[in-house]
Amino acid sequence: MTAYLEQKAEAKIDLETATPRERVEWAADLFGDELIMTTSFGTHSEVMLHLVTSVIPDIPVVFIDTGYLFPETYRFAAELTDEYNLNLKKYRAQRTAAEQEALFGRLWEQGAEGLKQYNFMNKVEPMDRAVGDLGAKAWLAGLRRSQGETRAERNIVERQDEMTKVYPILDLSNREMHQYIESNELSYHPLWDMGYVSLGDWHSTTKLEAGMSESDTRFGGVARECGLHEPQGDVDFQI
Repeated sequence: MTAYLEQKAEAKIDLETATPRERVEWAADLFGDELIMTTSFGTHSEVMLHLVTSVIPDIPVVFIDTGYLFPETYRFAAELTDEYNLNLKKYRAQRTAAEQEALFGRLWEQGAEGLKQYNFMNKVEPMDRAVGDLGAKAWLAGLRRSQGETRAERNIVERQDEMTKVYPILDLSNREMHQYIESNELSYHPLWDMGYVSLGDWHSTTKLEAGMSESDTRFGGVARECGLHEPQGDVDFQI
């Protein structure tokens, strides 16, 4: 835990051995109304939505809509928003998908730099705007160590730029996620049964095939992270 957090925390707990619910409760006690969560309405998203809203029913839930999500994702989002009465905060890029393609072409097909620019315009900048609008100091996110090597060494609590990030389900295995879903009668994303184990934009997400890892199903295996969970530093893209 950083010195910043140690100074604020009135009672210390061992977050590595704490349960996911205890981690959410710790974050809620520490950050109060400066705490937000994000959701992609992806494969296992209902786990985090169920977990967090059972502790903080009215927490702002930030949903970054790129305009390129699967139709099934939009329908799943609408269903879960109604089911949990989510305090949903939807954010989009400043340029529409059509305008971006007219000006820049299909950035996700233009190598690593094109993908980086695409992710900044459609995910990073809208998320930065959400953080500012909502006055957030801390962010609950559903990353898990088992999702790939870029997440394997993460800590339960991290500092990214000026934001404190808490990952309540970071150490849950796929089996434990399945058990949580089954025991609480939750739903997988409707594309799960079609072989999609990790979901994002339709143009950069593929089914899991023999010999592939979960990371290989996103961005053609070129990247695992979209920029939301990496320090940003200076960015010079036009938006």
